[in-house]
Amino acid sequence: MTSTKVSDHILRRLREWDVEHVFAYAGDGINGLLSAWGRAGNEPKFVQARHEEMAAFQAVGYAKFSGKVGVCAATSGPGAIHLLNGLYDAKLDHVPVVALVGQTNRSAMGGSYQQEVDLQSLYKDVASEFCETATVPEQLPNLIDRAMRTAYAKRTVTAVIIPADVQELDYSPPTHAFKMVPSSLGLGRYAPVPADEDLQRAADVLNAGEKVAVLIGQGARGARDEVERLADVLGAGVAKALLGKDVLPDDLPYVTGSIGLLGTRPSYELMQECDTLLVIGSSFPYTQFLPELDQARAVQIDVDPHMIGLRYPFEVNLVGDSRETLQRLLPRLHRKESRAWRDKVEENVDRWWEIMQRRAAVDADPVNPEYVVHALDGRLPDDVIVTADSGSAANWYARHLRLRGHMRGSLSGTLASMGPGVPYAIGAKFAHPDRPAIALVGDGAMQMNGMMEMVTAAKYHREWSDPRLIVAVLNNGDLNQVTWEMRALAGAPQFEESQHLPDLPYAEIARNLGLDGVRVEKPEHVEAAWDQALASDRPFVIDFRTDPAVPPIPPHASPDQIEATASAILHGDSDRGSMVRQGLKAKMQDMLPGSRHRADRPGAGQHDSAEKNK
Repeated sequence: MTSTKVSDHILRRLREWDVEHVFAYAGDGINGLLSAWGRAGNEPKFVQARHEEMAAFQAVGYAKFSGKVGVCAATSGPGAIHLLNGLYDAKLDHVPVVALVGQTNRSAMGGSYQQEVDLQSLYKDVASEFCETATVPEQLPNLIDRAMRTAYAKRTVTAVIIPADVQELDYSPPTHAFKMVPSSLGLGRYAPVPADEDLQRAADVLNAGEKVAVLIGQGARGARDEVERLADVLGAGVAKALLGKDVLPDDLPYVTGSIGLLGTRPSYELMQECDTLLVIGSSFPYTQFLPELDQARAVQIDVDPHMIGLRYPFEVNLVGDSRETLQRLLPRLHRKESRAWRDKVEENVDRWWEIMQRRAAVDADPVNPEYVVHALDGRLPDDVIVTADSGSAANWYARHLRLRGHMRGSLSGTLASMGPGVPYAIGAKFAHPDRPAIALVGDGAMQMNGMMEMVTAAKYHREWSDPRLIVAVLNNGDLNQVTWEMRALAGAPQFEESQHLPDLPYAEIARNLGLDGVRVEKPEHVEAAWDQALASDRPFVIDFRTDPAVPPIPPHASPDQIEATASAILHGDSDRGSMVRQGLKAKMQDMLPGSRHRADRPGAGQHDSAEKNK
């Protein structure tokens, strides 16, 4: 009879934790695990990325869209190092991810051996809640159980380091003896709630306000119904941190959209004019986009006591689960009879969507990136999952896409790393193989790592019941977000050597991989390209040739930013002519008079926009 190895037991324990996928890349530091995968019939499924960083990002995307722990694995030394960026993305966005990492044999540790890295020190920060090394079989299953349980409970990264020789040892469980640690499966459900006294104090603040603003983040995801009821009772407007973009539908008339540098004008106005602020499940970092520090009385709800009270001088801090806390808070709130504040918020929202429609219709050379994303808005499938990469693509994702119903969307929120757009979408496809996924990425991110992950899509797409994974590349030949930040924040002209990108035939490369794709160089072809991609029977890359001079104008440009951008022009920005022309055309849309009637909801005016762009 074949003995059970430590590696066999690890995979069995993962299966018992309902882990169905491990995103990984092979290496001899995990040879024992790879052999065990062969013996286990590839359960849980080994999903082969092209790079360990991409495996970690895929685990993050899987966790974000499934609600389950994402698991990734890598070999010792360089493989473990490569995982780090994706793991930091998980840690900073509060996403549960477990990393299984190989190490050299115990006999070689401390001997400056090949691929020996001090992984305990290396992972001390990213997996600070739990990072342990298995040295004897009896430490299992406890190490796996605690890694999984801690990742779930703390919504963070944990790591288990497994030396190569330990993986090959015969497994023997902990015994009923001194200094043995038995273990068990499962986390158990719980939802902390605030004390009644704190709830009443919070209700008193909210009842006293006349102009209530609500800011929600991803921590409010399980409380959609309660947030809608609260907004109705208080006559409030609701802004969303970018990680909370899919928490509340954008077609609700009082939802002002994203907030911050990538946010909307009505969200900025909501915060500038409110007298009361309620923050639910968000640690949105940009204080300058919140009310003035002495302007509003404020309440915060957060499940993590370590994150409570950040960003603003909150009068009441409620530590508790968002849904459970709101259910206890709502009966204490008084319905506001005056709807003047709500009416103003909705008027601001209406005007904003009119402006967005007009900005999408502005001519550009060759294609306006705002039009590309605006044209997708009304075409989004009801069950779509949207990912966005960091850079200017995130601006258009934040401002032009209205997520409705049960659509999902995310990006690298706090780390704001380049490169997660495509692997997030791949992780989403393994979480929900029956749902279409769309990734909005810049050409910089696509060249950095996205293009090679289309090889991963080609490898696995036949296993997805809905094969649609659409990657839209905003190909402008420029590291565009950094270019505009140089102009607006430093007053520096574009530095061509750092910013210019070579042009690649992204769609042609996709076709050579057995996928499909199309290059779009004229605005009148934009909508047809989206329709073709959405009807495809395989992953699809759209190479949109977009204009780098279209400015990602923030909802409020400070005098310093305006002066800095002017300085960039005066100092000879290589794209200054187009920059001024497109900036003026975009800003003019803000100044045109808006109609008094409610703007059309999702998809409004897109065919008109196409005609104007011809």
